[in-house]
Amino acid sequence: MDKFRVVLNIANKQSNLGFGLLALLTAGGEQIFSSVVFSCPCNELNFIYGLVFLLVPGLALLLLGYILNKKTWKLLTGLCHGRAKLCSCKRLRAAVTVLFQINTTALVAPFTWIAVALLNGNYYECLMTGTKVSPVQHLCERNNSKVPCENLHRFPCRDDRVLKADREDVLLALKAQSQILGWLLIASVMLSNLLLTCLARCSSPISYLQLKFWRAYAQEEGELIESYNAKHAKELAQRNLQSFFNQKPAEPIITPSNKEWEKISSLYKFSTKGQYYSTLHRYVETCQESDDGMMRMASIASSGSADGHPAVLQFVDDCTIPV
Repeated sequence: MDKFRVVLNIANKQSNLGFGLLALLTAGGEQIFSSVVFSCPCNELNFIYGLVFLLVPGLALLLLGYILNKKTWKLLTGLCHGRAKLCSCKRLRAAVTVLFQINTTALVAPFTWIAVALLNGNYYECLMTGTKVSPVQHLCERNNSKVPCENLHRFPCRDDRVLKADREDVLLALKAQSQILGWLLIASVMLSNLLLTCLARCSSPISYLQLKFWRAYAQEEGELIESYNAKHAKELAQRNLQSFFNQKPAEPIITPSNKEWEKISSLYKFSTKGQYYSTLHRYVETCQESDDGMMRMASIASSGSADGHPAVLQFVDDCTIPV
């Protein structure tokens, strides 16, 4: 179990490795699912049965991707309460950008499922033998015999009532079509990912090394805030329990207010005017007063003008694989 946690921690720090691990797990799950659960009924339900096994698990993985993505809940938490703020153009644009990021991450597993299923060909064979579209009819009638077409739905079950040569020709043709579609899907997804990455990097207002530093900072802050939350919650719980059981006044413990929590939980918008690496960093640096009432100046600032929210910088608060 400890070794498994180490692998997940490495995957969290390397997004590409994390996506690769997720795709590998999805592909392995599809192979097991196809060999153990899937069994084409070889009747009028072929089309619906094959379509369900091809698409519905992908839909389930998509919904699971939304559920496990921290950005989903960061965006939705308190959204109905603060919907008036969301109506502003800047916040709405930021919300759309975050939704795009969430979808990009959540679509990895569904696309992997569909691509591997198409390369395998079992679902596609069952699906297409349950239809009467002209390409499939042409496959079973190319030997100038219409008898096999009457039992087309029986082909995936290797029914002896159909000549083996005719049956195998049709199934091989369908499997070839399925694999072609699978490779086209893989190529299109990889090409789209490459184009989006190139576009994001080209629009980056910061250098490659600063971008790496920002990634490292975001990762460390995300890990530390989890530990600080747990530590502070434990201290507060211990104080309350000690005060209750000992019947003594509780010792004061400073806890951020609702407004302060809201400030560091809001959607982050990059600006070169202040080089802040997260909403927490921005809050700490721009806090007007310290505990002793003295004015506090920002330690990192720039005289540059405010820019938009380049896509290359949107790894801040990226979701991680939960351990």
